[in-house]
Amino acid sequence: MIHKVLIADGLAAEGIAKLKTLPSIELLDFAAIEREELKKMLPQVDILIVRSRTQVDKDLLECGKSLKLVIRAGIGLDNIDVAAATESAVVVMNAPTGNIVTTAEHSLAMLFAVSRHIPAADASIRSGKWEKKKFQGNELRGKTLGLVGLGNIGKAVAERARGLCLNVIGYDPYLSEEAAAKHHIRLVSMDALLRESDYVSVHVPLIASTKHLINREAFAKMKKGAYLINCARGGIVDEAALVEALDEKKLNGAALDVFETEPLPASHPLLKRSDIVLTPHLGASTDEAQVQVGIEVAEQITYYLRDGVLKNAINVPNVSLEQLGVLKPYLNLCQKLGAFIAQISSAKTVKRIKVRYEGIPNIGSNRDILTLTVMQGFLTPLLSTAVNSVNARNLMKERGIRIEESSLDECTDYATLIEILVEGDVRTRIAGTLFGKSEPRIVRIDDFVIDALPEGYVLFTRNSDQPGVIGNMGSVVGTQGVNIARMHLGRDTKKKEAIALINVDSSLTAETLEKMRKIPGMLSVQQIRV
Repeated sequence: MIHKVLIADGLAAEGIAKLKTLPSIELLDFAAIEREELKKMLPQVDILIVRSRTQVDKDLLECGKSLKLVIRAGIGLDNIDVAAATESAVVVMNAPTGNIVTTAEHSLAMLFAVSRHIPAADASIRSGKWEKKKFQGNELRGKTLGLVGLGNIGKAVAERARGLCLNVIGYDPYLSEEAAAKHHIRLVSMDALLRESDYVSVHVPLIASTKHLINREAFAKMKKGAYLINCARGGIVDEAALVEALDEKKLNGAALDVFETEPLPASHPLLKRSDIVLTPHLGASTDEAQVQVGIEVAEQITYYLRDGVLKNAINVPNVSLEQLGVLKPYLNLCQKLGAFIAQISSAKTVKRIKVRYEGIPNIGSNRDILTLTVMQGFLTPLLSTAVNSVNARNLMKERGIRIEESSLDECTDYATLIEILVEGDVRTRIAGTLFGKSEPRIVRIDDFVIDALPEGYVLFTRNSDQPGVIGNMGSVVGTQGVNIARMHLGRDTKKKEAIALINVDSSLTAETLEKMRKIPGMLSVQQIRV
């Protein structure tokens, strides 16, 4: 059988050469195929390889009638709708290791550039000037570098920063002090990091909880004269707030490789400033990284076609295709429950996660795979590190989180049930089941019984059980022009509290969420993506 492999955004020659050695593929190689042309070709394509340019969304996936695998030639998945791919039975993979060193080095290059005004000094001398005093900079030795996020890239930055005689501190709520100390990083709170750092470098994924993580409040807490570096994802930094902080001389400068809108619009205020160093998303753009990523992608396709093995899969574990067919509905439920509880838990420290399975046939040999998927679902919204079934257990151990599993052959209230309990300074419980043997449902959150579909954007609210709250919520959401697809309610008559899980067609703005939090009787509002 011949498999069609389409490269949409180009791939290193070494990767293409390795793919050409496979006897069972037809290779379609494009440097930058236009979207409409791609949609026409996609119905006959089995494997799609993209970088950051091509948006693999639901609309595109619906054209992939034969599509089985999408591979991102890089670590980031911002341009791939993983949930939609899962619903379409398309496996999503990335190449998680090829870009680590390259992105870490670029972060440090940006740190040097902004500290010593290198781009502005270069432009000045090329224009015929000699402004030596104007571009007097700052020495790095002895300064404090604060790393927001301590995944693979954050740790790589820390290792190199030690050689520059920088003091390294870090914030990562899911990393233990012992694990950070192994990398010579002093773990601190976010407020302490902002207060102590001469340089703040961002290394977290862009998710609902990190959107505008570096905002006006964060800038207000930063040391006067500090610098900000962001080579992670656009949207983590509130660009309007950054401009204000620079105008007010709160910061000495900033260096950005990523932006909320890419390419950066010609009218953007960042382009008019001389105290910001800008690069066009170059974090992974080195010859070495592209070669490594190309080879990594080719190896993954080889394993898939030759051995039926999924390596570096994001939405399924690394199992054989035969096992995947049997486990898929349960894996989907485990992933969604793990991701959901990670985003609703208010625990600042997590010590233990207990997973209990009830009524699942032949659970014995497959329990480890299901639990790994729970871990993957839990960690993925929280880390910039790529999480899969290979590294999930080590990442949990690194963060001091203990995993406990148990199973019962029978289930009292449902055909099957999977329950997750997160224990730390706060306890959070969630349980789910399958309806019709395949559709995942959330049936319990803490003491609330509910029947909710964990899909897409979900608003999770807690409120006093009183009249008017639900109506006001609907009015606030409606004013933004967002459609409510489903609403699921649960009540605790003893506590006189209620919860709601509201499926909406698109994400709500921070301003709309804040309006919802101000509704009389509202206790909390969280926007979840599953």
